[in-house]
Amino acid sequence: MLNRLGLIAALALGTATAALAQDATPKDGGKLVFTAPYGNSITSLDITATPHTQDEIVAKAINRSLYKWNPESGKPELDLAETVEKSADGKTYTYKLREATFHNGDKLDADDVIWSYNRLADPKKALPGAEQMLQIAGVAEFQAGKADHISGLKKIDDRTIEITFINLADPGWNLMSNYAPIYSKDYPEDQLASKPNGLGPFKLANYVAGSKVELEKFDGYYEKGKPHLDKLDIMLMGEASARDVAFRNAEIDTNVLGPVQYEAYSQDPALKDHILEVAEVYTRNIGFNPKVEAFKDKRVRQAINYAINKDLIVEKLLKNKAYPAVSWLPISSPAFDKDAKPYAYDPEKAKELLKEAGFETGLKFSVTATSNESWGLPIVEAIIPMLAKVGVTVTTDPVESSVLSDKILSDNFDAFIWSNSSGPDPLKYLNCFYSKTSQTACNYVKFNNADFDKLIEQAGNETDPAKQNDLLRQANNLLQDEAPIWFFNYNKAVMAYQPWVHGLKPNGAELAIQDYEDIWIDDSAPASRK
Repeated sequence: MLNRLGLIAALALGTATAALAQDATPKDGGKLVFTAPYGNSITSLDITATPHTQDEIVAKAINRSLYKWNPESGKPELDLAETVEKSADGKTYTYKLREATFHNGDKLDADDVIWSYNRLADPKKALPGAEQMLQIAGVAEFQAGKADHISGLKKIDDRTIEITFINLADPGWNLMSNYAPIYSKDYPEDQLASKPNGLGPFKLANYVAGSKVELEKFDGYYEKGKPHLDKLDIMLMGEASARDVAFRNAEIDTNVLGPVQYEAYSQDPALKDHILEVAEVYTRNIGFNPKVEAFKDKRVRQAINYAINKDLIVEKLLKNKAYPAVSWLPISSPAFDKDAKPYAYDPEKAKELLKEAGFETGLKFSVTATSNESWGLPIVEAIIPMLAKVGVTVTTDPVESSVLSDKILSDNFDAFIWSNSSGPDPLKYLNCFYSKTSQTACNYVKFNNADFDKLIEQAGNETDPAKQNDLLRQANNLLQDEAPIWFFNYNKAVMAYQPWVHGLKPNGAELAIQDYEDIWIDDSAPASRK
């Protein structure tokens, strides 16, 4: 197992393997066969209607947002805006939009931004992307039914928009989200799920449900000379064994690896030199629903953290393709407390806390889980005997990946196991435990703590980065103590790629989300790709 210093080094060096895919001069033409590995289907081609990374993999090719994430610099940067000016008080931003064209020929203008953000925040639609709108002034009033539009959005002219925010946090962290794309106000909303109309480098050519999404180069894309590829096929392949066979037969060009494949590929001389690795800012966890009476008691939640030997699970089941979690924020976060210590494996402490809370025996709950080998049913099955030793009975509630979020957002669970974003911006992702953040946004466990809220509010209005990080560090430590979740691990993402593929990036936010416009293939690719 990695110690803390080793983990920090691994996080810091996570981009080292990127050089393997970044050499030479880009060549235009050809087809990339990419993989969406988190299921055998997608929920919708309208990314605003789904919180699934599986769907985001497709949406990244089709849509664009006001900002975009730069995985190389580790910061958000302008995308659909050419310039931005910030007001003296640091809360109002004025954006000059770039000249861009939607796939159907509509031209981007300020009204599209206003329409898209009002639609996302509309409480009647209950869109998961509403989470990204929460920092805009007037959203709270709009969602409460006290206003018929978001007051913080103002059109200056066709290509200029003014946005006012409720705090001093960099808005790029929220508005870069692929779940907050800009759509055309004039395009039929009811067609977005089947015939998407975006601003991205590729447009939909064909969608074979349960199989693949075929995309083709959009000649009207605003970045000159891009994309390099003529075609992009995204195969929907949730079974690791099927991806393995397809990759080894050169039928697909990338393969996101699970623990077993990671171990095998790393030891295979023919494959080990074409592996991209990065420490992702995802925290795997089991969330506790406070509607279960026992979970209202912090001692019970802490006891579950003490009762599970997560180091053993990471080593034996995940083949060390993960880093044991300390708290919510990953160790790479600027707000992580380097002196913080994880919950130790201490069954006796767990028994003591359960006894104090009045749950020495008889505590039972189910965990809603998918079949994911890294954060699904295999993990729940591993913790069942551990919790049984301290008098806690756990059962499983198996669901398909497309159903997991539906059950969570509808509050239909005792507990769930999931992999959730926890960075790179600590304020944004700690906001998911802010009491005013809804369950449908990202406060899945309905966490409500006045001291935590106060720290988040203070951090949101702090202009000094060091002082803001100190406040967030306190909030993260408080969250760890309150234990609204079982802190499992931070993901180590691994992608194998064929030797003819270039331009992949070590995206720590989600390795499977790539800048497709920058990817290209060389002449060594098989004929089917040319």
